[in-house]
Amino acid sequence: MPQDPAERRVVVTGPPRRAGRASNYYRPRTEIDEQTTLGHTYVRSLMRTQLRAGLTVFAVLALLIGPLPLVFAAAPDARRLEWAVLGFGLYVPLVLLARWYVRRAERNERDFVRLVEDR
Repeated sequence: MPQDPAERRVVVTGPPRRAGRASNYYRPRTEIDEQTTLGHTYVRSLMRTQLRAGLTVFAVLALLIGPLPLVFAAAPDARRLEWAVLGFGLYVPLVLLARWYVRRAERNERDFVRLVEDR
């Protein structure tokens, strides 16, 4: 039975209304979620930078506190000096060091998130 010309459907083709993502679109977040080699490299890079910041803090702390027993041994009768150095002299450097470490770790994480965002 032939179709009536009035009932015939017309297919209109044109450019898509929304630009779809290409199949080869690069998405680092997907790489991390799927645990591919590239995603593993991204996470390992973040962990390496966080470890570097931690080791830097540890090295500064070791250089700051490590020689104190030798200094205290050189002056055995200066007990008040020991307590003053341990109680007050180290407080400010430790707080500054902790503050630096937290800011550094947060900056590393912000950089990582900016790297893997889909935008």
